[in-house]
Amino acid sequence: MAAASTAAVPVVARTLVADAAALRQPASDRLDPANVTLKINGREHRLPLDTRTTLLDALREHVGLTGTKKGCDHGQCGACTVLVAGRRVLSCLTLAAAAQGKAITTIEGLIQPGGELHPMQQAFIDHDALQCGYCTPGQIVSAVACVTEGHAGSDADIREYMSGNLCRCAAYPNIVAAINQAKTVMRTAMKD
Repeated sequence: MAAASTAAVPVVARTLVADAAALRQPASDRLDPANVTLKINGREHRLPLDTRTTLLDALREHVGLTGTKKGCDHGQCGACTVLVAGRRVLSCLTLAAAAQGKAITTIEGLIQPGGELHPMQQAFIDHDALQCGYCTPGQIVSAVACVTEGHAGSDADIREYMSGNLCRCAAYPNIVAAINQAKTVMRTAMKD
């Protein structure tokens, strides 16, 4: 046992020396923010962000768009779902810098120019497809992608596609009904 701990001393010592050298570097060299330009809901935002900043944190903490929710922060619940270039992504697992130059749509960006609700938002209200509401923004954004990406052919298809969005209140049947209502309106609008 003594041999193992004695063998580890040089490794620990090298690590401590490397850590001390890193601390001697000016802070600006280590954490210099990158200028990231994000196009969110049709508006450009130039943000000085640490390169490790997630899209979720950029949206909530730097832009002030708090509709996108931080649920698990591990990509397991879907509460943070947004659209990037028209496809759904989990913003807690996406670096903000990776979304640079791509159109980002949050729940706030779904509202129509005249203030009218998006057909999916209206369908969620019509079918009481929400309970506590915490997961609702991610559910609605995923539901929009479900339709636009062509995954809303049947109830089974909808349930499969939406399985990455968890609802602790179990409003799942109502969510499926809302998507079925909205898909007809959305498909008509997409043809126009």
